[in-house]
Amino acid sequence: MTVDDLARRILVRHREAGHLRLELPAEICHAAAGAVMDAALRDVAGVYRVVFQVTERRLAVHFDARLCTAADVARALRAGLASLPAPAAGEVGHAPQAPAADPMVAARQALRETAARVRRALHDVRARLDALRQPTAPAGSLQARLQPMLATALTEKAVINFLNDLVAFYLVKVHWELISQRWLKNPVKHADAWLTVFYLMFLLVRYRKSIATPVVTVKPEEPATP
Repeated sequence: MTVDDLARRILVRHREAGHLRLELPAEICHAAAGAVMDAALRDVAGVYRVVFQVTERRLAVHFDARLCTAADVARALRAGLASLPAPAAGEVGHAPQAPAADPMVAARQALRETAARVRRALHDVRARLDALRQPTAPAGSLQARLQPMLATALTEKAVINFLNDLVAFYLVKVHWELISQRWLKNPVKHADAWLTVFYLMFLLVRYRKSIATPVVTVKPEEPATP
C-alpha cells in the first residue's frame, strides 16, 4: 500500500486548537509503526504529547497552537508514513507489549508539557494585563480605577525612576556604617566622600527635574478696549 493510500485512509475524528485525534488504518496499528509516527511527530516544534492507542486505532496529538498548526502535524505524519516498518507476525490489531520506560524520554515529555503550561499561563496573564489597561471599563468600577495606575506604573519613566530610587537606597544601606561611624564624625577628613554624595544627589535631582512635566501658565485675558 502506497503512502497516498494510507494518508487517504487516515480520518480526522476530532480537531480543535492544540488537539488533533485521528483514526488510523489497521495496517499501521502496531508497535513498530507507532514508534516511527511518535518520533516523526515529536520532531515538530510545539508538539508536546503523542498518544497511540493500538486497539482503538487512534492517534491523539497535543500541540501548542501558537508554535505549530494542524497542517504541520499532518505533514509530519505523512512524511513518517514513508518509513513505516512492516508489522511482525500476528502483531496487527493487537496491543503490543509495553516497552521499558526510558527516563530521559519521560523527562523530555514532562519538560514539554511544563513549558506548554507556562506559555499558556503567561499568555493569560498578558491578556489580563492588556484588558486592564484598555480604557473600556465602566465608570466607577475597580478596573476603571486601576487603569490609570497601571498605565502610569508600566511606563519607561516610572520603571527608571523606581530603579534609580532602588539603587540610591542600596548605596545608603551598603555605606551606612561608614556614614554613621566615620564620615559624620570627621567630615573634613572624608570630604571627598561627601562631595561624591552631593554630586550624585545633584544628578538625581536634575534628572527628576528634566523629566518632570512642565507647568504651562495661562495668562489672564486682557479686557477688551471699549
